[in-house]
Amino acid sequence: MSLIRQTYCTLIVCYSCMNIGIMFAWPSSTLKIFESKNTTLNRPMTEMEIALFGSLSSISALITTPIAGFLLDILGRKYSCILFSVPPVVAWSLISTFPSVTVVLLSVFISGLGGCMFVVVPLYISEFCHESIRGTMTSGCIIFYGVGLMVSYILGGRLDYHTMNYVCLFISVVGVLALMIVKESPTYLMKKGLHKEAANTIAFYRSSKPGSKEVLQEMDVIKRTLNPQMDDVTPEEEKLKIEDQPPKKLSLLEFLQKSRSTRRALVLILVLYSIAIFQGLAVVQVYAEPLFEEALPSMSANLSSILFALLNTIAGLTSAYMMDHAGRRPVMIYSSLASCFCCVALGTQIQLHWGPHWLTAIFVYAFCVTCTCGAGTVPYVMIAELFLPEVKGVMSMLGVQWGWICNFIILFIFNPLVAAMGLGPVFYIFAIVSVISTVFSYFYLPETNGLTVDVIQTLLVKKTQC
Repeated sequence: MSLIRQTYCTLIVCYSCMNIGIMFAWPSSTLKIFESKNTTLNRPMTEMEIALFGSLSSISALITTPIAGFLLDILGRKYSCILFSVPPVVAWSLISTFPSVTVVLLSVFISGLGGCMFVVVPLYISEFCHESIRGTMTSGCIIFYGVGLMVSYILGGRLDYHTMNYVCLFISVVGVLALMIVKESPTYLMKKGLHKEAANTIAFYRSSKPGSKEVLQEMDVIKRTLNPQMDDVTPEEEKLKIEDQPPKKLSLLEFLQKSRSTRRALVLILVLYSIAIFQGLAVVQVYAEPLFEEALPSMSANLSSILFALLNTIAGLTSAYMMDHAGRRPVMIYSSLASCFCCVALGTQIQLHWGPHWLTAIFVYAFCVTCTCGAGTVPYVMIAELFLPEVKGVMSMLGVQWGWICNFIILFIFNPLVAAMGLGPVFYIFAIVSVISTVFSYFYLPETNGLTVDVIQTLLVKKTQC
C-alpha cells in the first residue's frame, strides 16, 4: 500500500515535467505556420524571431535554476514545485488569448521559467520515496519529459492550432491542481524543526501511524543526515563533544571545506553531467528531422518524431527499472559503451553510405535508446542521491545549471563542427566521449542503489581516502 501511495504521488509530481516537454516541442509543430504568410499570428516571424522561438525557453531556465536552488529551502519542496508549475499555465493562457508574435515569444520565455523543475522534482521525490524504488521514481522526471515531447508531437499533428493551445492549457492547469494533494518532504519539515508534521508526512507516505516504529526509525535516519559528522573530525574532538550542544550552523563554504564527501559528490556530478550531455543526445533530439529526411524520405516528419519520442519514453522506463535492479553504475557503463558503438556505426554510415538509407534511421533510434538509458537518465537520479539535505538544494542547482550550460555549448558548436568536419565525423567525437563516460563510470562512479544518504556519504569518504 505504501509503495502504491509513493508511486501515485511521484506521478503527480512528475506530471509537471510533462508540461515542460510539451512546450519545448511545441515549435516543431508550429514553426512552419508562424513563418508562413498564412500565419495564425498578427504577422509572419522574422529569422531572428524564429531563432528566439526555439531558444528562449532554455535562456529562462538558466535564470530560474539558481533561484530554485535557494527557494527549495525557503518555500519547501512542495510549494516550489507548485510555484514553478504555474509558468506553463500563464504561457498557454497568453498564447490562447493574444495572436501576437511578441506575446508568443514572451510566452515561450515564461514557460521556460519552469525548466528548473529538473532540480526540484528529483530532489523532492528522493526525499519521500523508499530506497528500494528511489531510482525508478526519481527518473520519472525524464520519463515524463519524454512523454511530454510525444504528446506535443501527437497534438501538433492531429489538432488545429487553437484547439491544441486550449488542450495544453487544460493539461497545465490539471498539473498545478494535482500538486495540492501531495504532502511536503519530511526531510524539509525536519530541517525546519516541524517534527510532528514530519511524522504525519512519513506516516502518509508509508501508510502507517505517526507513532509507529517504522516512522520513528525513519525520523531518526533523517536526524542523522541533517546533523552529519564532518569528515575531518578527529576522535579526540569527538570525545570532547558535548552531546546536548546544538550543532553549529555552517555556511555553504564552511560546509564544503569540512565535508570531503560533499566536495567529491559535487565533482562527480559536474563530470557526470558533462560527459552525459556531450555524448550528443540533445543534438540528435534537436536535429533529428534532417537525419530522418535522409533516412526515411517516404515517412512524414511528424510520424518519425512521434516514434522517436515513443522510443525515448520506453528507454527511460527501461532505464528506471534497470537502475533499481542492476544498479546505477552498470546501467551507465553498459549504456555508454553501447552508445559508442552506435555513434561509430552512425558516423560511418553517414560518411560512407555503406548501407541502405533506412539503416541510418535504425542507428539514430538505437543511439537515442542507448543514450537515454544511461546518459539521459542516470545523472538525474544520482544528483538527488549524493548530497546531504543541508546542501542538497544548492548542490542540485549547481549540477543542473552546469547541465544547461553544457547543453547550450553543444548545440551552439554543433553546426560549426558539421560545417568544418561533416556530420559523420561529429559522431566520432560523441563516440570518444562515450568511451570516456564508460571509463569514468567504471573507476569513479559509486553505486547508490538501495543506500540511505548517510551510507552514501560514508562510501564517498572511503572513495576519497583510497
